Amino acid sequence: MKIPQILTLILALISLVLPACDRHEGHSGQEQQKIVVTSPIAKDVVLTQQYVCQIHSRQHIKVRALQNGYLQEVRINEGQKVTKGDLMFKIVPILYEARLDVELAEAKLADLELGFSKGLAKENVVSPNEVSLYQAKLAKAQAKAKLARAELAFTEVRAPFDGIVDRQHEQLGSLIKEGDVLTTLSDNSVMWVYFNVPEARYLEYMAAQGQESENRKIELVLANGSKFPHPGKIGAIEANFNNETGNIPFRADFPNPDRLLRHGQTGNLLIHRILKNAIVIPQRATFEILDKQYVYVVDKDNVMHQRLINVQHEKDDIFVIGSGLNVGDRIVLEGVRQVRDNEEVEEYEFRKPEDALANQKHHAE
Repeated sequence: MKIPQILTLILALISLVLPACDRHEGHSGQEQQKIVVTSPIAKDVVLTQQYVCQIHSRQHIKVRALQNGYLQEVRINEGQKVTKGDLMFKIVPILYEARLDVELAEAKLADLELGFSKGLAKENVVSPNEVSLYQAKLAKAQAKAKLARAELAFTEVRAPFDGIVDRQHEQLGSLIKEGDVLTTLSDNSVMWVYFNVPEARYLEYMAAQGQESENRKIELVLANGSKFPHPGKIGAIEANFNNETGNIPFRADFPNPDRLLRHGQTGNLLIHRILKNAIVIPQRATFEILDKQYVYVVDKDNVMHQRLINVQHEKDDIFVIGSGLNVGDRIVLEGVRQVRDNEEVEEYEFRKPEDALANQKHHAE
């Protein structure tokens, strides 16, 4: 093919491509997104903070033997509820009963000797000092008898409080030594739920403690995803921060009348608090530059101005604004990428703040 023919063919192809490009550009211009403007709104916002937690009984102790001997009686079953003072275990008391009998006999003998010496002292047969010696001997014998009675009482292991018995570590007939663990006992009437709070949220909590305590709700989510039916309250805050994690342990107290919660469970703690008259905007009205959030604000002359905002909290698809915006401001909601700083916009649609916040999760820009 000759060169003039080749040039003619190229020009023909160009003439076909250019109209197509013009049609494409015109179509894109028609699909250019409409600019929508709205305003911030002041409303009450429920903020939720979630923490992993560990559940403990208010009282959880190891029940230990206080004397040596054979386990003579086991009066409880695993998982049984007991009342304060109930007999749980009994260790063979023969040795301790015999020791008590001996000490009681010694005390009785000392009492007789004291009475006899007092009679002799009236007749000036013995001196008052000798009577004092017999009095001291009686006091010593009585103290030994009291100690033997206490040791005998220690062969009976009784519940120190109302609770639920855990696994039995020793069975009937076992040889028990002083200090051996027989079982554990848990008071589950109130559960202590421990969780770690970062320093920033700790400071927020302390700052709002007097103002928002009545607006704070604490819930417990169990391992199966269900919520514990009784609300809790903050019971204690530990004294020291963990320097490695930057957290401080909190404790929330939950009533447990149905004994659903048990020592050692885990879950998630939800702290809900109401932020009154917070300034709220949709997240999609913002854009980010170098980790900072901005919006376009429309002034009275319809000129766009880029403005830095401080986001105080983030919830679902909205931002709670700490500073940078007021309720009366007008901000660009849709078409943020089409406007420029200090640029005048001739046409735009104003959408009510209530409508702009509705169905945020279903919006796709």
